[in-house]
Amino acid sequence: MRSRRFALVRADLESAVCPLPEDLVETLRQRESVTVVLDHKAFGVTPAHESFESAAVQDPGWHLVDVPWAADVRPGVLVTVTWKSAEDYVHVRTTVLDEPIRVDGVDYYHDYDPRVITREFDPGLSNRGQVLKAVRRLGRVFDDGSAVFPEAELPANCGLGRGKKGTFLLHNAVEQLLREGYVTRVTGSTGPDGELNYPAVDDQEPVELLFYAPLLEEAPLPGEAGEHGDGDGADRRDHWVNGFVRRLPAGKSASKKQQTLHQQAMEKEQIDGFTLEPGYTFVKRHHRNG
Repeated sequence: MRSRRFALVRADLESAVCPLPEDLVETLRQRESVTVVLDHKAFGVTPAHESFESAAVQDPGWHLVDVPWAADVRPGVLVTVTWKSAEDYVHVRTTVLDEPIRVDGVDYYHDYDPRVITREFDPGLSNRGQVLKAVRRLGRVFDDGSAVFPEAELPANCGLGRGKKGTFLLHNAVEQLLREGYVTRVTGSTGPDGELNYPAVDDQEPVELLFYAPLLEEAPLPGEAGEHGDGDGADRRDHWVNGFVRRLPAGKSASKKQQTLHQQAMEKEQIDGFTLEPGYTFVKRHHRNG
């Protein structure tokens, strides 16, 4: 039995394919048909066991094709691919999280790779979305899904144009993200190989960065009351965003104003004993117009 784990990307889901371990290619590439058994619990609750015929196809890497991914399998979800030689089939399965979690408004019920979620973000068409796209897709992404990107490199990577108009649009987009708490300005450094480092490393060239951290919340189970995050993370236009707690960059702490706003929000919701933990801040309820 040979086994390997993959994080699915958006292209896998849209093309209905599953990555194939390299050590299985020689076993399967000459076959016209490959039996695949897919085990998945819908929304982490309802077991589904499905057997179907697939094939090993190279485009450009090797994949199993015609995989019927469920609607709750999001970009970043981890799948385990195992070759069952005795039974002569490929076993593909997801693993349920102990508790469902909402990552930047999208509900996850299965194990995932935070780095892939950050990279696979669909930014939408807004100016702020284009800035987030640059930070999350082009910046350095850490194991927890946080990312940093040099603010000075935004003009060349955001597609907002150049000149006075581009500068104006970029400034407003960055200020909106800072105001909403989605990014924070920090100082990092660049190593001899050009790699971004945060926190900054002594004796390296300092660089001003935008720091992004994913917003993690409890997600309701299917059937529970509350709004479900079934979107893909893209912007919605003209809507209110409820107040939320967001992680801060290393060494940062919430201001007294944010601590007070958080306390007031908890009192309004009649929640006792919940204080801001070190390293977190509170972003108050605000209107977002995309």
